Amino acid sequence: MIVDAFIPCFIDQVFPDTAFNMIKLLKKLGVEVHYNPEQSCCGQMAFNSGFWDEAKAMGAKHIKDFSNNRPVVSPSSSCSGMVKKHYAKLFHNSALHNEYKTLKSNTYEISDFIVNVLKKEDVGAEFPHKVTYHESCASKREYGLTHEVRTLLNNVKGLELIEMKDADTCCGFGGTFSVKFEGISTAMAEQKVENALATEAEYIVSTDASCLMHIQGYIDKHKLPIKTIHIVDLLAFSL
Repeated sequence: MIVDAFIPCFIDQVFPDTAFNMIKLLKKLGVEVHYNPEQSCCGQMAFNSGFWDEAKAMGAKHIKDFSNNRPVVSPSSSCSGMVKKHYAKLFHNSALHNEYKTLKSNTYEISDFIVNVLKKEDVGAEFPHKVTYHESCASKREYGLTHEVRTLLNNVKGLELIEMKDADTCCGFGGTFSVKFEGISTAMAEQKVENALATEAEYIVSTDASCLMHIQGYIDKHKLPIKTIHIVDLLAFSL
């Protein structure tokens, strides 16, 4: 199987190792990965900020950048959710209507792709640590992940998954929300980290780098005894 790798802005600019780890993980699972170096932002930030004309222009480029009718796999449920859910508001009944519908059906967050397309629940990973799972807003409410991440985590050798209180409550990032409403955003991060600390886990794992960046910022500022890790980096840890 050949797939296209969709590497979102946050991953490209802040967490490039996660991109490399996703490719390494997919190759281990027998998948050939194609990367289009011309790809850029999917338009989510502009869309969420109300700049729909700009988002549509960026989305049109994204559709053309991934026009090979192959599965498009990404280490972000947020950006994948943008394509699968919100492109309908930009491209329904437009000149790119058919192209957007094809891309929608071809776009996968990495956990969904592994479990539901490759039919793999155990990728041979080892991670001898206690972890708790932050179920991001985008993963659950936009993309629609259900059991996939927990299924993968429960099959990692040496890993103990401890559920935190309100695992699916927002961490407070919300893109520009964290800038416009700093106080509320910080309080939400505080609550998320306190719930994680109560589990005595060593790591908070999630599918979205933006959430992890926000949560890690709070952890670093207060010098707290817990870390964040992306699901891709965890699964690729022992490869």
